[in-house]
Amino acid sequence: MAMNIYAISDLHLSNTADKPMDIFGGNWEGHFEKIKSDWLENVQEDDVVLICGDISWAMKLSDALVDLSALADLPGKKVFIRGNHDYWWNGITKLRDSAPNDSFVFLQTDSVKIGEFIFVGSRGWTCPGSPDFTEQDQKLYLREAERFRLAFLDAEKLFTGSEKKIALIHYPPFSLKTEETLFTEMFESNGVEKAVFGHIHGAAYFPLKTVRNGVEYVLSSCDKLGFKLVKIY
Repeated sequence: MAMNIYAISDLHLSNTADKPMDIFGGNWEGHFEKIKSDWLENVQEDDVVLICGDISWAMKLSDALVDLSALADLPGKKVFIRGNHDYWWNGITKLRDSAPNDSFVFLQTDSVKIGEFIFVGSRGWTCPGSPDFTEQDQKLYLREAERFRLAFLDAEKLFTGSEKKIALIHYPPFSLKTEETLFTEMFESNGVEKAVFGHIHGAAYFPLKTVRNGVEYVLSSCDKLGFKLVKIY
């Protein structure tokens, strides 16, 4: 059976934090149970699920591990990147050593090869052209671009010439006003076929899928998907 790849982001789990998501709308009520139901219905053990940040509301790793453990028994390999609310994500070595089981992969300035795919990922940041873009945003944007540069250098070590490359980024890698960014340029120059992102919620408009210069961009925010996983491959 061929390996399928799914994606979802912005789970905002809160088993130890008092952060009920239904304050953002009734559709969020019982949202993880909806996600879990769809996951169990579709994902097989040999599949991969990409989780593009904002995983847990926890402030420290010990609390986040309670939320992560809710994913431990779900089928498939789980590939994570950090979101802007994942304050508990500090120290990648400690995080990897603390993973609930070997189905968890955490990307940070590096890559992983699973089957015929290579995954690279980083958080990203607000892009130029976004509303209220500041000088501080510019610094963080450049820093995140450097992290992706390092991630792609790492990916080159794994690339034999036939693998498909998929990028994970939490923030949209472009703005509706600025279609070309350092992120999109790197995705194109490094042969990325698909880039998956999250961060967008509610009524905020962003295309669920769009193709630009040969790269397909896929939005995976769970509320935008009706709390279901989106199939990437």
